[in-house]
Amino acid sequence: MTLTQRQAAYEAEVLRRWQDQSDGAHDLGHLRRVWRNCQTIALAEGGADTEVLLAAAFFHDLVNLPKNHPERAQASRLSARAAVDWLATQGFPAEKLPAVEHAIAAHSFSAAIPPETTEARILQDADRLEALGALGIARMFYVAGAMGGALFDADDPLASHRPLDDRAFALDHIEVKLLPLVHAMQTTEGRRMAEEGADWLMSFRSRLLREIG
Repeated sequence: MTLTQRQAAYEAEVLRRWQDQSDGAHDLGHLRRVWRNCQTIALAEGGADTEVLLAAAFFHDLVNLPKNHPERAQASRLSARAAVDWLATQGFPAEKLPAVEHAIAAHSFSAAIPPETTEARILQDADRLEALGALGIARMFYVAGAMGGALFDADDPLASHRPLDDRAFALDHIEVKLLPLVHAMQTTEGRRMAEEGADWLMSFRSRLLREIG
């Protein structure tokens, strides 16, 4: 099978697994963008197995649990196991399955698994880039709304006189989670892309603060 044919098969399997799940922050568009980021980073970094990356990119959220789910930290491990179990029945090279499993398991922030391969480092960066730039802002407010959070603290939007709380206020998430991602990037190209996205985040926040006075 060509990579294009594999991608179509992977997308079909993901949609079959997700069925009626509704999550605008983790949909087919997200998977396709992560795959595009993987390709960009892999081209700049070199040495990555494209076959492994393709499978890892499309199956990294195969088991998609809400952020407030008690087993959220296990989602990437569950996705990894489900992915390799299915791939093993589809003629995927057996010797590459451990690389796919590790890349998926290690991509998650909450799993706290250090990425030990080129593919794992690339996938982790590619997925985290979704949290920066315009997409990062869109997904941040989408998730906050889904979890019942407010846009920002009207009295202290920058948390100058209170502890940061990104569960209560979406805007706090920029400082709590998003900006630190830049320094956690695993690849040179991922870091460059992250810095560009972080600049956009800061520009957006400055504009928002002007509008709310």
